[in-house]
Amino acid sequence: MKKKAALGMFVAAGLALAGCTGQATNTAPTLSTSDLLVTTPAAAGDLELATWNLPFGEPSSIDPIKAFNYPENTVVANLCEGLMQLQPDYSIKPNLAERVDTPDATTYVYTLRQDVTFWDGQPMTAADVVYSLKRHLDPEEGSYWAGDVVGNIASVEQTGDAEVTVKLTAPDATFNSYMVTPIGTVVEQAFREKAGASFGTPAGGVMCTGPYSVGQWNEGQSISLTRNDSYWNADKAAKTAQVDINFIVDSAAIANALNTGAIDGSYDVPLGALSTLQGSTQGTLDLGRSLQLVAIISTGHGAFADPAVRKALMLATDRDAIAETVFEGTAQASRSLIPADGWAYGSEVFQSGREALAPTSVDIEGAKEALKDASVDVSQPIKIVYPSERTYYADIISEISNGARAIGLTVEPSAVPSAQFGAFFSDPAAREGSDAFVTNNYMDVPDPLAYLRTIMGTGGSQNYNDYSNPQVDELLSEAAATADDDKRAALVNEIQDIALADLPWIPIVDPSVRLFLNNRVTGVPASFVYLYYPWAADLGASGK
Repeated sequence: MKKKAALGMFVAAGLALAGCTGQATNTAPTLSTSDLLVTTPAAAGDLELATWNLPFGEPSSIDPIKAFNYPENTVVANLCEGLMQLQPDYSIKPNLAERVDTPDATTYVYTLRQDVTFWDGQPMTAADVVYSLKRHLDPEEGSYWAGDVVGNIASVEQTGDAEVTVKLTAPDATFNSYMVTPIGTVVEQAFREKAGASFGTPAGGVMCTGPYSVGQWNEGQSISLTRNDSYWNADKAAKTAQVDINFIVDSAAIANALNTGAIDGSYDVPLGALSTLQGSTQGTLDLGRSLQLVAIISTGHGAFADPAVRKALMLATDRDAIAETVFEGTAQASRSLIPADGWAYGSEVFQSGREALAPTSVDIEGAKEALKDASVDVSQPIKIVYPSERTYYADIISEISNGARAIGLTVEPSAVPSAQFGAFFSDPAAREGSDAFVTNNYMDVPDPLAYLRTIMGTGGSQNYNDYSNPQVDELLSEAAATADDDKRAALVNEIQDIALADLPWIPIVDPSVRLFLNNRVTGVPASFVYLYYPWAADLGASGK
């Protein structure tokens, strides 16, 4: 389960030029993270056709349970829907379920909408919902989501004509949030069973309830989304009849296609395209509120296995310089393992906790003092691995190396092909011989508890260095069983403090969402919701 869950993090780490945010104008080629966008102006009219791009390439599948990555989720979000839906402002609303009740801490009762139909006109039933949820529990289905959250499900049962009840083994206040992800996504049971092994492929397709259905899929080139004119939610009907999504991955080619109008828009604009697109008269490059984090992950080996060494290296690294130079001002220096504004509850508590954290400024003397507590041989080099195709990671490690030298440490960058790098997220043997590796990570849902649990919980799906702290495990369990949002946030702040003391990961920067839109289109969210929200349905004519 950990192995499959980690695959999504690899593309985020190995292929990502991701991150994003901010706002630019055609006349002033500067970006700012001081006021990140949530949405773009609403569409003024409909369109017959719009073009988009996936800078991470072609989806490997559009089966929702195989959607654990940028390419897959960015497409599937417009096709298939969850019981709940994440909104651009990170709030969570009922969707295919019209209501959720929690009679006790381990029971979730979903009352389903009765006006929902699949694209083929068949009604969505409680049996379809039960079947879809249970797919994650079936090893034969191979769900990429069969991890931390799914592993806590005790049972899924139909308890009424339009009612499904989920029982958990232990309380988990984050559970309902995951109903916005493919864990809570519904597919038509009869179609899935008939399609067999072809389900989710260009040959087999899928059958869902969303505002778009699958049009033509030209393998290696593009996939078309066709408006579902019988969509059950008239208020969210798609404004564009067809959206053609291309799979261009080359930075220069992406910049050219966007700058000439060959493509109308793209999330995750590559860093290498920023200089071209900031001054474009064809459209606007905006920065949006994100849930992403670039970090250095300890493998538990070598000098980097010592928390004192990790603390010293973080204090000596100029994270602000990395945000300004490597990310060209489209990121913020990280103060925490929790990305900036990465929460949908307890805002005052989380913000207060964040403000109490240490500043991101370089502290060489503090780093030298921290290094005195090291119990390892600090003369040995620290080997940090990154995917060779992504040179901006080399720039990040170079800046870390500068700080290391200032305090008597040696950092050695180690480049490996992306295909080999992926194993670092799934195979402990691959991490042998290295001290650390990079990640461009993201939160699945805007809940710091859910995120920190994967990193710091014993056996967590992103706990790559076998970190284990009984105090942390106790706090995680206590927080998961706490219904009051502010009290839960306070417990998470305690975990955050421990995270910054033990540093299983060194946080580097919080990238923003980088969104480019042609002048003729608008409407899509600018925040980091496009993996689980039907962004294309909001895309329409700007009226310009």
